Amino acid sequence: MSTETLKKSVLVAVGVVENRLGEIFICRRGASQHQAHKWEFPGGKVEAGETVPQALARELAEEIGIAVQACQPFMRIEHDYGDKRVILDIRRVTAFDGEPHGLEGQPSRWVPLDELHNYDFPAANSPIVEKLQQM
Repeated sequence: MSTETLKKSVLVAVGVVENRLGEIFICRRGASQHQAHKWEFPGGKVEAGETVPQALARELAEEIGIAVQACQPFMRIEHDYGDKRVILDIRRVTAFDGEPHGLEGQPSRWVPLDELHNYDFPAANSPIVEKLQQM
């Protein structure tokens, strides 16, 4: 068997969190994380027995301190980084309680749509930025 067939895919729930001004909330990855120091849309791995919306709600509560009230499917991306395959299930979070902030000490901020391209995102996130900027 090749290493290609042995490589597991990781399903990740990703939130495009938007405020009333149309700004998008992003966070910067830590030094010890895969794709270190790059900016990302918050979210995380879908655990066994969880649906994507359940995982997204859990991850956003843990990572940025918000309670998701409403989210809609946005897009799905499969990407192979060479050392890791990811399947990103991206949801637009249009209603939430709380004010997002980096609960794990990570830098985070609201960014206007037309400025997202100024941030260094992992390659798998590029289609998200492109689609958001076309809206």
